[in-house]
Parts: sequence; C-alpha cells; structure tokens
Amino acid sequence: MKQKFVLIISLAVGLLAGVLSYSWLNSKNAEFEREYARIVGKGKATVIASDAALPVGTVIQPADIGYMKIDINSVTDDHILEKDAGRVIGRKLARSVGSRTPLLWMHLDGGRQRTRTLSDDIQQSMRAVSIPVSGASGVSGMLRPNDSVDVLGTFVLPSETSNVKEAEMVTLTVLQNVTILAVGDKTLRSLDDSRSPGSYGTVTLHVTPREAEVLVFAQQMKGKLFLTLRNPSDVYFEEELPRVDFNQIESELQNLNEIRQTKIRNIRRTTP
Repeated sequence: MKQKFVLIISLAVGLLAGVLSYSWLNSKNAEFEREYARIVGKGKATVIASDAALPVGTVIQPADIGYMKIDINSVTDDHILEKDAGRVIGRKLARSVGSRTPLLWMHLDGGRQRTRTLSDDIQQSMRAVSIPVSGASGVSGMLRPNDSVDVLGTFVLPSETSNVKEAEMVTLTVLQNVTILAVGDKTLRSLDDSRSPGSYGTVTLHVTPREAEVLVFAQQMKGKLFLTLRNPSDVYFEEELPRVDFNQIESELQNLNEIRQTKIRNIRRTTP
C-alpha cells in the first residue's frame, strides 16, 4: 500500500513538472518570436503620419494626420504610435513635414514631454481670464468646467438721478453666456465626471479680448462680481438689461415678479 502511495505522489509531481515545463517553453517561444520579429523586421507597426505637407507653425487638426505601417525594426522612440494620436491633436509644428511622412515627436513644439495645458483649450482670437469668487458669488461651489454663466457686478458709481455728485450702489450684468474653462485649478480634462471640483477661489472664463478688459477693469472698481449659472442649452440673450439701484427695485419689484410668474406659467404649459 505504501509503495502505491509513493508511486501516485511521484506521478503527480511528474505531471505538475511537465505542465510547468510546457508553460515555460511556450513563454520562451513567444519571447523568441517577438525578439526575432524585432531583429529581422517581421511584422508592421502603425505610426502617425502627415496626410499632406504641413508648414512650420501648423496647429495639427484631425484632418491633418493619417496612419502609416512601417517595419517594426524601423520604429524608433521618436515615432508617434497610433495609440498616442490624442497627444498630437492641437499641438503646433516646430518643423515642416512633407506629405505622407511619419510624424515624429521632434517635429512638435515641446517634443514628447509636453502635455496639453489650459492654453490648448483656448480658441483662436479668444482669451482666458480668472476672476475671484467665493460662497454665493460662485454659485455655492457647484460650478464645473464647461458650465455657462452670466457675470454680474455690484459697484459704487456716480448717481444718474441726482444733480449733486453723489455715489450710489448699482448692480448690472457685465457679460452673458460665458463658458467656464476652469474652476480653481480643475479643467474639463483633469476633473473626473464622478467627482466635484471641491472648494475653489477663482473661476477662469473663456472671453474675447474686449471682454477680458471689461472684467479686469470691473475687478479694480469698488464692488464685487457674481456668477449666475445657466442651462447649457439656453443661448437666450437679454438685449436691454438696465443697471439696478434702489429706486429701480422699489418701482419695478412688482413688475419683475409678474414677468417671472408669466414665464413660469408658459414653461409649465409647454412642458409635457
């Protein structure tokens, strides 16, 4: 009985050794084939190539690039592989590239190491400007990158109704339907959809150069800027928004409430 038990154990150990040896040989064989393909050029790799001749300074768009297959043994660290196509779009060329030519990291401004920054999200002829916000002025911390907002300001300005040089506090809409590029240091790319941007003290807006001047000037005046959040599909623009002071609030309060109630009733009628 004891001899049979020893025999069974020996067979089991031998079988396990055979399985492990077979697995090891397979892995070595695959490693050999990969190395062989690299050395002799067996197989192809897909790299990014220019779809047409591109001059220096071109900001690469999806239509500017294509894909090209080259021998694996010809691929260098400077070639841009297919999986890195997203890191190319929006980058500027530091060197000209011929038509149907592999695009290299050395062709791009900043080379391989440069990652996309906030400046890459700014459209041509637009600017990014940050304004300080806190608490209610920043919609209680609920703003996110790519939200649309209106910018309101409360300032101390010369009175329009008094002949005496008096100052009065007024509120007016500075800008309408402005896109938020960043909340604090969080952009649309750096902020996961499932997370909140957390606390923030600044909001960066996407504006024209003239609007940037208005915002910078408004920040230097005695007053405070507020943001109001819009529905992302609402592109309505108020053409005539008067500046609000105490006299207007006193005379227009009832009228403003009637207008709001009419809008609410109309929305309820059109909402299924």
